[in-house]
Amino acid sequence: DIIKEQNRELRGTQRAISRDRAALEKQEKQLELEIKKMAKTGNKEACKVLAKQLVQLRKQKNRTYAVSSKVTSMSTQTKVMNSQMKMAGAMSATAKTMQAVNKKMDPQKTLQTMQNFQKENMKMEMTEEMINDTLDDIFDASDEEEESQDIVNQVLDEIGIEISGKMAKAPSAARGLPSASASSATTISDEEIERQLKALGVD
Repeated sequence: DIIKEQNRELRGTQRAISRDRAALEKQEKQLELEIKKMAKTGNKEACKVLAKQLVQLRKQKNRTYAVSSKVTSMSTQTKVMNSQMKMAGAMSATAKTMQAVNKKMDPQKTLQTMQNFQKENMKMEMTEEMINDTLDDIFDASDEEEESQDIVNQVLDEIGIEISGKMAKAPSAARGLPSASASSATTISDEEIERQLKALGVD
């Protein structure tokens, strides 16, 4: 508020100086005209007096320029000081904020929190990996069992044995099996089936 008041006073002073200068310039022109008139009439004494007044007036006018520059300089310095005070206030507020934050933050506690997070994250990753491995083992085992059963069914089909929940009789025209005649079908005994399965490695 003080700086604002000073700026207003300086601006008022600057306007007053400008008005004075304008008045001096007007008087200067009038003196010049008077000197010309006296010179035309041959009145040397009057010319000398008016010339001295003109010199003094011009000096005063030059002084107004000097004072005006001083006022302008003071106004600039006041603005600079105002800006510096604002920056100082901002830095003070920032310092207080940083001080409050530093009081709230505990470096050791923050480090411990980060270490705990890393530890728990590693546990979670290990648990997830173990679960995935277990699921892979389960599904892989199931796939192997299905694949093995498909191979057994294929081999049994090739030797003429069908499986539908239990061992059934093979068709009479099975490939690779001897037949008594084209008109009569022969059956394969249970012992023969077991023997063939054992030969295939199927218990």
